Amino acid sequence: MPAVDLKGITNFICQDINLDILSGELLVLLGPNGAGKTTLLNVIAGLTEYEGSVFFDGIVVDRLPPQRRGIGYLFQDLMLFPHLDVASNIAYSLKVQGWPREKIETRVGELLDLMRIKHLSSRYPRNLSGGEKQRVALARALALSPGILLLDEPLSSLDLQTSKYLRSELKQLQRNLGITTLYVTHELAEAEEVADRIAIIHKGRIEQVGRSEEVFFYPANEKVVAFIGAPNILQCDSTRNLGQGLVEVRCGGLPIVVPHDGNSVQRIVLFPRDIYVSPMKPPGPEVNRFKGVISEIKAPPESIQIVIKAGNNQLVAEMPHYIFESMGLKVGQEIFLILKLRRIKVYEEKVSL
Repeated sequence: MPAVDLKGITNFICQDINLDILSGELLVLLGPNGAGKTTLLNVIAGLTEYEGSVFFDGIVVDRLPPQRRGIGYLFQDLMLFPHLDVASNIAYSLKVQGWPREKIETRVGELLDLMRIKHLSSRYPRNLSGGEKQRVALARALALSPGILLLDEPLSSLDLQTSKYLRSELKQLQRNLGITTLYVTHELAEAEEVADRIAIIHKGRIEQVGRSEEVFFYPANEKVVAFIGAPNILQCDSTRNLGQGLVEVRCGGLPIVVPHDGNSVQRIVLFPRDIYVSPMKPPGPEVNRFKGVISEIKAPPESIQIVIKAGNNQLVAEMPHYIFESMGLKVGQEIFLILKLRRIKVYEEKVSL
């Protein structure tokens, strides 16, 4: 599958973007609304004007029209034809390309099987669920066996449970096909789950590119920190293996259990939204439950941030205004906090053999 290289891409929103997408990689383009994510997809697809150059496997494709770039594009609004059934929606691009009827039927059958939607072949979009529409749109994007797949907020219209299920399935499908993929989202958790690498974009500029742990533990600048939520990064003094994929790390005097099965842990990171705070001792097991004292309360427009001294650490927790107001928390107050086990991220020390 072709690698994609963007050199000096500039237009009404993109600002001298240089970015490489490796062959067979799933790169997530992550950023807030209006950052230029969709515009960059349109540049790669040849659907908008730009300065600079787009390379596929080292070959300039700037003069190639969209239909000759070998790209599958899943648009955010899906753009299924309401007057065509599922099979006809998938077959549309094949008919436009002049494929013979028998070959079209064979290819559509393959895609229906691949996406597990054969039972939906004669239904119309109005009779499909959100997840089913997503599968149909993806099958249509794959119909011409593209070397590059562009996914624009592919799961944004789905409920949380369906979205979580489909992104796992989509990741496995991308792995099986080995297709070079650029996946756009503004959701951090979604990016973390599916990405080989993440590219953070802000106001038309690429601010950082790296694996998720690199972005979380070593944000490149304040713009990246502001977007991902200024995580709590704790240095670990020691590690004790508990077995079954868990270790206990001591960070500033706190014995914290983390999901991990590997080498010595250097640091852990936990986002403020993943720390639960209560003025009363919560019920349940004692794992990752600590006492702390509120040292500062901040009130930006979006949420309340509470700075807590726990052990030798300063932790920042975050909650909506209405929850904070119902608790009546004050500076100097002793509180209880829970660090959500499955949301703790680990940076491990690599051991050379």
